[in-house]
Amino acid sequence: MNDSAWSTVFAVTESRNQPTGAAFLLAQLGAHAANRFAARIADLGLSPADVGLLRMIAARPGRSQQSLAADLGVVPSRVTALIDPLDRAGLVERRRSTGDRRNYELHLTPEAARVMDEIKKTAIAHEADITSALDPSQRAQLITLLELIAADQNLTPGVHPGYRR
Repeated sequence: MNDSAWSTVFAVTESRNQPTGAAFLLAQLGAHAANRFAARIADLGLSPADVGLLRMIAARPGRSQQSLAADLGVVPSRVTALIDPLDRAGLVERRRSTGDRRNYELHLTPEAARVMDEIKKTAIAHEADITSALDPSQRAQLITLLELIAADQNLTPGVHPGYRR
């Protein structure tokens, strides 16, 4: 890393002696946004991970636990542990696959459809709040830039890397 790049990464504001590098700011904002979203959905009795799973199942009703595991980048037994609480809460149901009786298909319940409407409202309000300092064109530009960075880092679109923990 050359001196110019090094100084950019570890740049500090002169007045407050605080880091301003892009990676630090992304981490700071990401943690802040995640914590705020978790607080917003806590009233629904869900975690951000639960919301992500519900969203993925809603996008592909009837998908297998194995396909969900592949998309998340985890072993199938991890998906079982993630889906079990949603099943007990009456939000997801497992149905035997008609094509392969060894597999289960995942479906949202009617209650989950109602919850998904609440999640959508919450997510829209959250997005508006987090990006309130930006005008619509700045917000679109930020999303485009973040998508470029995510693609360059080989991140799976729509999948939070936290499922792998």
